[in-house]
Amino acid sequence: MSTTQNSGRWPHEAPPAGQDRWSWRPQLLSELPLIRRELRRSLVADTSDAAAEQEEELHERLVLLMDELLSNALRHGRAPVAGLVRRTASSWLLVVSDAAATVPPHPDPDRDPARGGLGLRMVADLTTAYGWCSDGGRKHVWAVLAPA
Repeated sequence: MSTTQNSGRWPHEAPPAGQDRWSWRPQLLSELPLIRRELRRSLVADTSDAAAEQEEELHERLVLLMDELLSNALRHGRAPVAGLVRRTASSWLLVVSDAAATVPPHPDPDRDPARGGLGLRMVADLTTAYGWCSDGGRKHVWAVLAPA
C-alpha cells in the first residue's frame, strides 16, 4: 500500500475498470439490511459449489464493506446515493457515489476507537486498493477486495 493511503487521506484517482454486477440506490439507512441480504444471495448464486466455502469469508467482507460505504454516503454525503458492485479479472470492486462531489472521504487516523467513526479506516485495512474521484457532479468512493 502506498504512503498516501497510509496517511489517512484517500487517494484521488479513478477506480479500476470492471464489469457491473449489482447496484442499489438507497434513500434511507433502513434499506441497508435488505441490500445486505440481496448482495449475500447474489454472491452465493454467482459462486460454484466447489468454491462456496472458500469464498464465504470474502463474501462477508464484501457485504460488510458495501454496507459501510453506503452508510457513510447516506450519513455524510448528499442524495442521491448509489452503490455498485463490479467484477474485475481477479477481484471485486465496490463503488459508492453521492452528490457531494467536492467533499472527499475523510478518515481520521488519530481518532480514538471508543468514539466510533472508524469505517473508512476499516475499509482501507480490508482492501487491496481504494480511492475516490468525482465527475459529473458526483463523488465516487471505491475499494478493491481481492481473494486472500
